[in-house]
Amino acid sequence: MPLTHTQIKNAQARAKQYKLFDGGGLYLLCRPNGGKLWQMKYRVDGREKTLSIGAFPTITLADARERREAAKRALAQGLDPSAEKQRAKAERRTANANTFGVIAREWHAQRAERWDAPYAAAVMRRMELDLLPDLDKVPIAQITAPVLLATLRKMEGRGALDLLRRTRQYATQIFAYAIATGRAERNVAADLKGVFKTRKVQNRSRFAEAELPAFLACLEDYQGEPITKLAWKLMLLTFVRTSELLHARWAEIDLDKAQWRIPAARMKMDEEHIVPLSPQALAVLADIRALSGGGPLLFPSVWTHAKPLSNNTLIGALYRMGYHSRATVHGVRGTASTILNEHGFRADVIERQLAHGERDGVRAAYNHAQYLSERREMMDWWGQYLEKAGLRCGGGVL
Repeated sequence: MPLTHTQIKNAQARAKQYKLFDGGGLYLLCRPNGGKLWQMKYRVDGREKTLSIGAFPTITLADARERREAAKRALAQGLDPSAEKQRAKAERRTANANTFGVIAREWHAQRAERWDAPYAAAVMRRMELDLLPDLDKVPIAQITAPVLLATLRKMEGRGALDLLRRTRQYATQIFAYAIATGRAERNVAADLKGVFKTRKVQNRSRFAEAELPAFLACLEDYQGEPITKLAWKLMLLTFVRTSELLHARWAEIDLDKAQWRIPAARMKMDEEHIVPLSPQALAVLADIRALSGGGPLLFPSVWTHAKPLSNNTLIGALYRMGYHSRATVHGVRGTASTILNEHGFRADVIERQLAHGERDGVRAAYNHAQYLSERREMMDWWGQYLEKAGLRCGGGVL
């Protein structure tokens, strides 16, 4: 007789396990510990085998019968139900290993080894807020451009256009990693380039060549913190990005080789950058060392030496000198680029020193080596140029 739900529910544990049969090979195995497991006996190639279906009450009587019929259909097609069950499990494991969330976390863990901790945490936070809520459990091969577009449109809708640009870059790198590891075939994030709104670009204010001597004179007369004055001088001499300057560490400076190696973790293009140091830059560094003490940072905060100066410190200096409406900190890079171009230095060499990224990784590596000697000559010329324009290098603030 087929089993009933009441019969199954009331079945009591015994000293030895026993079976309650439902028919068609299906039975309930009642264990001494009170567990009740659905199983099915069947034959393949004359051999008796057992298919484990699941535990009662998670698997109801109706569920068990449905799975028994599915197993019979598989047998009719010449398939082994147990083997099919294992194959389905393997497919699920593969699918779970190939979800966007798993791959994104793998990519992040690999990159985080080269990033500093705050940046790594910020990237993970951005993924958790804007990518993973929609895509975490989705197999990456099933994510199409419209699916990713719908996720990123949410950021566009709230006006977070700068964050959107960076988040799409993260997604592009995650898909590239998935392709490299054989778990995706197309970089759908790259397909979305140019799709979203962009903020209107405003030209950053910069000094014209004729205005530079007057600014340098104001800088020499600056009455604020001496370390701020020195930060501005090193910024002018190296024209690195503000964050690269303010987070600089003495361990990155090689005085014997007269160069500064900024690690990839702190570079916008995620690639190590070498800054040749002119004699003028080395003189300013000597003054910085005398002021900043023996800590790891070149420009420690006046409040705590564990953190660097704030970007607002450099901006505040512009206000004190009356230049806040005529120039920006970032504008130093544009000023240097314009003057160096006008004085005949090759555009490729200038671009490389500005650490503007190459699209082609092979070309980037080649240019990195090819241009270094030219960049050193250019930076030495730039140091001399600024000194002649009025920049005092060495002993100017002590």
